[in-house]
Amino acid sequence: MPHWLDTGIEYLKGVGPQRAEALKKELGIHTLGDLLSHYPFRHEDRSQVYTIASLRGDDVWVQLQGKIRAIGIAGTGQGRRYVAILSDGTAEIELVWFKGIVYVDKMLNPGTTYRVYGKINNFKGKMSIAHPELDALLPNSPSQPLSMVPVYPLTEGMRRKKLENKFLVTAAQNAVTSPLFNIPENLPNAILEKYKFISRRDAIKELHFPQNLSRLEEAKRRLKFEELFYLQLRHLLLKGFRNRNYKGLIFNHVGTHFNDFYNNHLPFELTGAQKRVLKEIRNDFKTGLQCNRLIQGDVGSGKTMVAMLSMLIAIDNGYQACMMAPTEILATQHFVGLQDWVNSLGLRIELLTGSTPKKKRELLLKDLSEGNIHILVGTHALIEQDVQYQKLGLVVIDEQHRFGVAQRAKLWKKGQSLPHILVMTATPIPRTLAMTVYGDLEVSVIDEMPAGRKPIVTVHRQESMRPAIMDFIKNEIAKGRQIYYVFPLIEDSEKLDLNSLMSGYDMVSGYLSPPEFKYSIVHGKLKPAEKDAAMNQFKNHQTDILIATTVIEVGVNVPNASVMVIENAERFGLAQLHQLRGRVGRGNEQSYCILITKPGLSENGYKRIATMVRTNDGFEIAKVDLELRGPGELDGTKQSGVLELKLADIRHDESTLIASRVEAQLWLERDELLQNPDSEPIKSELAKIPNRTVWSKIS
Repeated sequence: MPHWLDTGIEYLKGVGPQRAEALKKELGIHTLGDLLSHYPFRHEDRSQVYTIASLRGDDVWVQLQGKIRAIGIAGTGQGRRYVAILSDGTAEIELVWFKGIVYVDKMLNPGTTYRVYGKINNFKGKMSIAHPELDALLPNSPSQPLSMVPVYPLTEGMRRKKLENKFLVTAAQNAVTSPLFNIPENLPNAILEKYKFISRRDAIKELHFPQNLSRLEEAKRRLKFEELFYLQLRHLLLKGFRNRNYKGLIFNHVGTHFNDFYNNHLPFELTGAQKRVLKEIRNDFKTGLQCNRLIQGDVGSGKTMVAMLSMLIAIDNGYQACMMAPTEILATQHFVGLQDWVNSLGLRIELLTGSTPKKKRELLLKDLSEGNIHILVGTHALIEQDVQYQKLGLVVIDEQHRFGVAQRAKLWKKGQSLPHILVMTATPIPRTLAMTVYGDLEVSVIDEMPAGRKPIVTVHRQESMRPAIMDFIKNEIAKGRQIYYVFPLIEDSEKLDLNSLMSGYDMVSGYLSPPEFKYSIVHGKLKPAEKDAAMNQFKNHQTDILIATTVIEVGVNVPNASVMVIENAERFGLAQLHQLRGRVGRGNEQSYCILITKPGLSENGYKRIATMVRTNDGFEIAKVDLELRGPGELDGTKQSGVLELKLADIRHDESTLIASRVEAQLWLERDELLQNPDSEPIKSELAKIPNRTVWSKIS
């Protein structure tokens, strides 16, 4: 038998078929349950009625009570408005409507007492309220109770249909005061008692219509925990399902290739962090479970070396490895970077991209399927239908968020058994975000930079200081260094982007004239071969200055480049600025990042630039970025479906997130398959949650 919460919204008192259609179309509210989970985003304090004479200031929300004294239309054309005078015996105030004038004229009755709620506008000492909320207080009707009134998210379509906040408040009131109002509990008693949570029924009621602020906080605390508990539980159930049903390959020994490379060819001493992460990966390889590990490491922290050593373990155990990168430039760079190391061990590495000639591709695929290629590096070309491995044991995915879930799933199917998966990202992710987005992956952090690296000096300069900046660049080039000069993508248009880049080139070359100074230019409109040619010119020091858009953001490695200049730096996000800065500081010389902005930065713009100047720590930068932008806007998470949290905010609810994770782990340790009677509320709730794709789920 359907639960009361599944009742169609059209059957709720005061709704009916027409309004129900609007609720379904505009807000996705089909049932009473949908209505009650359409949470208010704030509450207005209606516990006090102010006198008009006591009003001060501007932009303040107030509740007044008085009689409508005079009504009329004022102004013409664009300035036409409907004006009413509200008097409460202490003073008068104008109520103004710019829209819906005919409707307001029919609704208002002179001489009637109204309770009015709205925002004060104070213009040259004259106060008014535009588009106030009104309730007529009729002589024989009971006075409206004063309380905290919920304010709900609304769409323009709802407003056009005259279905404002007041309509949703009434609908929610009718739902929670219904004799049938009932919300089944979805947390086990043990958790309710441990955290002294109020019941789910009370929490929903108090969230909409709190008795006071303290009860509202109790409701939020309970519902945030519940939201995060089920998010963590789903991650852990997925992980458990994968571990029970898909056995991993066992790499139980470290062999000659690993030892030869480690003892004789290692170009630098591994950092403590690299050794720790490598140990975590080796432990995964021995368990008989599939390794699914995210390796987070700032730009230049040595993730590729960890990947190289992990691939050698796979090879020593009789398997092949592959490394997938999001772009041809980055794939080629990985290939070139690994080639010398791999060849020195007598192993074979190949590159496969969309640009690989047909004949070479055919030979390469034959050798791959026969096991003659040990490591294959490439772009998404690695997952095309005809690419078959003899024994694929390890997949390394660089900058994972740039691949779709379907692409990753194809790659997984390339192995006869499930290969181990290492995901590398140079975008540091705060712990709370990693727990929510990558909850079913183990996370390793390389939080130490190789010895001898000098911190990049970052400075903020105004456009007016460009001549001094150009003199500084001249001096660096005279020392034999090279310069990146980056311009923003002004709009999502390659044509406009190209125009801004070319005018930027004209500006820079006006100060640093060719042929004395040699230029490479890279932008999104170039063909891959042209882009590679321009990048290689710069890499081989045939040019001094690389003028570019953000196509160089990920992965370009030119140790001789010592200066990164970013024009209109205020147009870039923090993560992007940090990635761009990471293109320099790769050699032993002191490197610099110069952020050029227009005057008059916004508050957020100033915080971004100040953070960049203050710190080189990618994790601190990611934390500030999370604060400024919110989790849904960080790379890749918007598409995930994972962060559709209604109440919890991972920026501010870290303790609740950690507690929910711990409780989910403890519960599944006791009852992995949720078969015990006390897991019944959890099973019922999970059955209602639609199966969304988890961002880090690769199969």
